[in-house]
Amino acid sequence: MRLSRRELIKYAGSAAALPLLGGATASAKDVIKTAAIYTVPVEQQWVSRIHKAALTAKERGDIDYTFSEKVANTDYERVMREYCEAGHQLIIGEAFAVEDAARAVAKDYPDRAFLIGSSFKPDAAANPNFSVFDNYIQDASYLTGMIAGAMTKGNIGMVGGYPIPEVNRLMHAFKAGVAETKPDAKFQVAFIGSWFDPPKAKETAFAQIDAGADLLYAERFGVSDAAKERKVLAIGNVIDTQADYPDTVVASALWHFEPTLDAAIKAIQDKAFKAEDYGQYSFMKFGGCSLSPLGTFEGKVPADVMSKVKAKEEAIKSGAFTVTIDDSEPKSS
Repeated sequence: MRLSRRELIKYAGSAAALPLLGGATASAKDVIKTAAIYTVPVEQQWVSRIHKAALTAKERGDIDYTFSEKVANTDYERVMREYCEAGHQLIIGEAFAVEDAARAVAKDYPDRAFLIGSSFKPDAAANPNFSVFDNYIQDASYLTGMIAGAMTKGNIGMVGGYPIPEVNRLMHAFKAGVAETKPDAKFQVAFIGSWFDPPKAKETAFAQIDAGADLLYAERFGVSDAAKERKVLAIGNVIDTQADYPDTVVASALWHFEPTLDAAIKAIQDKAFKAEDYGQYSFMKFGGCSLSPLGTFEGKVPADVMSKVKAKEEAIKSGAFTVTIDDSEPKSS
């Protein structure tokens, strides 16, 4: 049975400006009191990028930043409310398993600004202060796929957390990139049902290697460990882990949350924060994603392929080429 997007998440336009009631508004000179709520450790790939951007904004003097990590889904709403009651003006988090609760909190605190990771769109009528974001890094994922196609014999293993849009679109973009340089490649696709379970991801990757995979798409922590042990290659996701796997991780699709957060900060400073979709700020043309340096694999990826990758990167940035966004569940092929 095919699960709906909302069921999957359970497991794992024009809008009115934010009311100027003091709590979520600030002038350009004010430091914005900001709190982030994370369901996983801050070292987890996805959350680490949000945390890094927030620390940068704090060092710049734009925000006063605090956070809670490893918050259970059952505690998420309570923690959100506590931060709101404590006077935090900007609330950042990810609501993939607590969507209804997060939006309910936002409705109760109309003078706060909420910037929340979500698979769903903003609803200005219900929550004029609830903006959403997502890691739309399909541009960089496509480029890593082109590189992967040049480094594999044709059997690629892909290990993801859950088959939700945030994961699916990156896998599809990666596969499309592979098709440019290895059109006959085959894919083994698996999901571990967790956002942070390195042992399970590693075990799943081992099974794919045993089934012939000579390159792995490491959407989750643990996959590159399996690749390293079995001496096969890996492609990273969201963060660059090559320093930890110098002989294993060829390249990574990097997510930069700074453009997203900076846009929200400016909106608050301008007293113009409203329910918007900030997903576009993860696109390569906004600086929201990039291809990592080859590092230890410099010179090991065929030069003609890297020339194609560079040309495709420029085409993406200029708008001459658009990577397809496919949120459907990827399958083995």
